[in-house]
Amino acid sequence: MPRPAESAQPVAESVGTLLSVNVGMPKNVRWQGKNVFTGVFKEPVSGPRRVGKLNIEGDGQGDRVGHGGEQRAVFVYQIESYRHWERELGRSDFVYGQFGENFTVEGLGDEEVCIGDRYQIGTATFEVTQPRVTCYRVGIRMNDPRIPALLVSHHRPGFYFRVLEEGEVQEGDKIIQCASGPALMPIAEADALLYLPGHSRQQLLRALRIPALSPGWRASFQALLEEEPGGGNAGLAVTSPPPAWASFRELTVTAITRESESVISIRLEDPNGARLPAARPGQYLTLRVQPDTQQRSVLRNYSLSGPPDAGYYRITVKREHDGAASGYLHTRLAVGDQLDIAAPRGTFILDRTHAPVLLISAGIGATPVLAMLHALAEEHSDREIWWLHGSRNRREHSFAAEAHGLLASLTNVHTHVYYSRPDPDDLEGRDFDRVGRLTGSLLA
Repeated sequence: MPRPAESAQPVAESVGTLLSVNVGMPKNVRWQGKNVFTGVFKEPVSGPRRVGKLNIEGDGQGDRVGHGGEQRAVFVYQIESYRHWERELGRSDFVYGQFGENFTVEGLGDEEVCIGDRYQIGTATFEVTQPRVTCYRVGIRMNDPRIPALLVSHHRPGFYFRVLEEGEVQEGDKIIQCASGPALMPIAEADALLYLPGHSRQQLLRALRIPALSPGWRASFQALLEEEPGGGNAGLAVTSPPPAWASFRELTVTAITRESESVISIRLEDPNGARLPAARPGQYLTLRVQPDTQQRSVLRNYSLSGPPDAGYYRITVKREHDGAASGYLHTRLAVGDQLDIAAPRGTFILDRTHAPVLLISAGIGATPVLAMLHALAEEHSDREIWWLHGSRNRREHSFAAEAHGLLASLTNVHTHVYYSRPDPDDLEGRDFDRVGRLTGSLLA
C-alpha cells in the first residue's frame, strides 16, 4: 500500500536566475504540409509581467489538454540545456524561447529540480508539477522532428510550474527555493519513469506519494501500476517513443465498421473537431474501459490500422472468447460514445530507409502492418514491398479489399495470400493465392 502523502520541506536559498520571460499567442503554422495550431513560438519580453493562475500576461497555449491549465501554467527550460543542444546538434541559432519555454533560467537542472519543489521569483510563488509533455510541436519550433525523442533520451525535458501565489516577474529576478519536494524525485527521473523502459513498482509508488504531481501524470503512473498483463493485440511492446500527451484523454467514437464476422474497426476523433496528432505506422492505442460497473477499469492495447496522419485514429478489435474488453466494444459501444485513450505508443514501427519492406501477418495481426501499408501508399513509395498474409477464408479475411486497393496503388509489390480453410465459394487466384498456413517452411 502507498504511504500517506508527504509535505514539502521548507528551505530558503538562491538557486538560480530568471534570464528571460517569453510569451506568445497560439497561431497556425505549416508543418509537413499541414496546418498546426500551436503556441510553441515564444518571444522574449522586457519589464515586469503579471503571472496568473493559468499563464503569464500575453501568453497562451494552442493545446490546453496537453500544455495548459493550472498544473502547466508556466514552462521552464535551462540555459545549460541550450548549451548542451548547441553542442549536440551543431547549432548556433538559438534564441530565448527556442524550446517553447516561458522562463529561460540559469540553474534548476532537470537532474536537480524535484516534483513538489517550490520557488519564489519576483513577487510570485511557484510549485513544480511535472516534466514537459514532449509532443511533436517542439519539433516544429526547432525545425527538427527528432527533438521530442531526444529530450527524453538525453534526460533534458524541462518542467512545468503551477502558480501558488500570483505576482510579477521579470528578467534578472533571483530564484529562491522555498521548499523541497517530499519524495526527492527529480524531473529527469519522473520523465524517464513514464517514457522509458525499466520502471519499477517502488518508483511508481514513490511518485504517487507526491501531492504536487499533476493529475495527468498521476493517472499515467497509476495506470502503469495497475496495468494487467494480457489482452489486446499480441506482440505489442509496453515501451514506446515519447507519446503526444500524458495520461488519458477522451476521444469520441465517430464510426464502427464490421470488417469480418469477429472483427470491428472503431474510428476515434477529437470531441472538439481538432486534428489528432500523427501516429507512427505500426503503433497502438491503450484504451481504458470499464466493462462492468462493479469492477475496476481494464487497460487494453489495440493496433492502429488506418492512415497514421489522417487527423483521426482507427483501431481494430477482434472479439475474443470471454474477452471482457473486446466483448464490451463489440456489443455495447455505440457511435457518439467516448473512450479514454492514451496517446499512440509502440516501437514496432516502419523504418524510413529505402530498403525492401517485408510485411507478414495472419488474421488480426494484419492491423499494424496495414497502417504501414497506408503510409507507404500515401507517400507513393517506390520501395520493394512484399505483402504476405494468412487467413482461414474470405469470411474471416479482414481488410481484403482495402489492402488490395493500397497494393494496387504501389508500383513495386509482391502479394501472396494464403487461406488455411477456404470455403467452397472462395476462388483461388481471385480471393487467395495458395491453400495452406503461413509457416516458415512455406516461405522457404
